[in-house]
Amino acid sequence: MEQLIVTIARGLVEDKDSVTVTVDAPDAEGVTVYHLHVAPDDMGRVIGKQGRIAKAIRTVVRAAANRTSAKVAVEID
Repeated sequence: MEQLIVTIARGLVEDKDSVTVTVDAPDAEGVTVYHLHVAPDDMGRVIGKQGRIAKAIRTVVRAAANRTSAKVAVEID
């Protein structure tokens, strides 16, 4: 899952080396939170107009997680 998020984000940003993902341990409900970190200049590219790209990233990751019955959330920091 982490590699999927990195691959998507690197396709969107200019500073590809600044893309990192940190993973939190699953909480009480079993949701694993992935934190996507990008350079401040690339934040707008990852979020998109009215958050459309961010929503699309979350949808793709959630769909991939459904194949393994995992619960995930993606936060963009």
